[in-house]
Amino acid sequence: MKRWVLSSVAVLIVAGLFLLEPWALFRNTTVEESIPHNAPSADAEYGESAHGRFVAQEHETTGEARVIFLDADTRFVRLEDFATTNGPDLHVWLSEESAGGNWFKYRKAGHVDLGALKANRGNQNYAIPANVDLERYRSVVIWCQRFFVAFGSAPITANAPR
Repeated sequence: MKRWVLSSVAVLIVAGLFLLEPWALFRNTTVEESIPHNAPSADAEYGESAHGRFVAQEHETTGEARVIFLDADTRFVRLEDFATTNGPDLHVWLSEESAGGNWFKYRKAGHVDLGALKANRGNQNYAIPANVDLERYRSVVIWCQRFFVAFGSAPITANAPR
């Protein structure tokens, strides 16, 4: 009986470590991507259309989110001077909800997943699919898919090029 209990506890501890990944909190990764550029153009309707500073939610998150248009079909979110706590299964979302406040609201709101967070620090780019109507989205959210929490969010209001 005692051996069975000890074995069960050991399995639970290993499973908990696998699920929680506590070592991720102490490991920082950095990405330094440059801003993508198209060929020079005299067309002034393209460029940055929105930006906002990150606010902390479940974890301290700083930096700025920018929405940049390279042309009518090539857009991306750029995280600049970005820093957050590392965690398991972090993703970058565009959300219909506003930045800040109670992060429970993001779970049920419309969102677009732009992919896994490349690093918890630095400057990084995330492509926005061409079929996404940016006028619907109000924030960029760093979302932990494993625990359903927002690490931080930044307000954006984007308008398509004229």
